[in-house]
Amino acid sequence: MNHGPVMGIDPGSVATGYGVIETMATGKVSVIGAGVIRTSSQRSFPERLKHLYDSLCEVISDYSPSCAAFEQVFVARNAGSALKLGHARAALLMAAINNGLDIYEYSALEVKRAVVGYGRAEKRQVQEMVTLILRIDRLLPSDASDALAVALCHIQSSKLNRVLGMEIGREKRAT
Repeated sequence: MNHGPVMGIDPGSVATGYGVIETMATGKVSVIGAGVIRTSSQRSFPERLKHLYDSLCEVISDYSPSCAAFEQVFVARNAGSALKLGHARAALLMAAINNGLDIYEYSALEVKRAVVGYGRAEKRQVQEMVTLILRIDRLLPSDASDALAVALCHIQSSKLNRVLGMEIGREKRAT
């Protein structure tokens, strides 16, 4: 069942990965687009946030996803870095929300478990599995492959929820 393209987003204040995938009628998942939005250290932090917002709005306009799946914030040891990441994530969330996308969030553990089968997988393992699952002929930058992994996690989670919902519905009718 095709509900439109899914955008995965791996938020970052310096580099934000995005990936857009779609499930075809055959059940095959294909990549529509993927890349990395980079900010310049020459800009002020508010200008960098605006760049993230504007750039994601452009990506959304280009690919017309039906929803956006975000990786949840990883709590860093450095409070300043965590705060900057939170600001960047907020700008990206607002871009998606203001463009009418439904928002879904997944922890890094959930994403790794969905794509690699192991929640503590290394970044390289995620890149390699994304390459295999999506039949990509080369390794993408880690931010882009992480974003595609988030989108794959969302598709897998959505399928599972539909199956469980159907089974729950059948149980209610049977009783």
